[in-house]
Amino acid sequence: MNYPSITLWSDSSFFSPYAMSVYVALTEKGVPFTLKRVDLSQNQQFASDYRALSLTCRVPTLQVDEFVLSESSAIAEYLEERFPAPEFERLYPRDREKRARAREVQAWLRSDFMPIRQERPTEVLFAGERFPPLTPAATQAVEKLIAASLRLLPDNQQNLFGEWSVADTDLAVMLNRLALHGDALPDKLREYAEFQWQRASVQLWLAESGKQR
Repeated sequence: MNYPSITLWSDSSFFSPYAMSVYVALTEKGVPFTLKRVDLSQNQQFASDYRALSLTCRVPTLQVDEFVLSESSAIAEYLEERFPAPEFERLYPRDREKRARAREVQAWLRSDFMPIRQERPTEVLFAGERFPPLTPAATQAVEKLIAASLRLLPDNQQNLFGEWSVADTDLAVMLNRLALHGDALPDKLREYAEFQWQRASVQLWLAESGKQR
């Protein structure tokens, strides 16, 4: 098969959960791609060449031949259409309503839970760092996350929708900010997050992140 030329730009430390989400999506699709790094600590995202490439001056950015797209959830939806099932692996559930729910989960995780992201940053996930106890604001956000996750995850299942979707990876990222830090989580959610973390595409990202330290 003749694949297009595909390049993914990630942060140089591989700490971005959004770049991770796209990396996982590409890996699950099984399409070859080149990985390039943007050093956010040196403000390379604002350099003229990257500014000319990326509409948002953020990571991730994906280039497929001459088409360039930023924002991880938009990229995942594009990849699902550009490399559709059954020839390529699915990123979203077969069922229409479940697909809508998966997109709802992704949008929610990206637009909410700022106290958790601030107090349990991705250094927890990718560098094993530890931080002070959660503030009341973060504790309240955690309570909301736990309640919704328990409502979403069916009993005796390891995926949200009866089959893996990229929303599982995104939710596991948020839950593992807590689980890998040792914060309290219901066993059901801790086991779910651990299971999702073992997925081959996720482990490949973790290996990339480990190379930078």
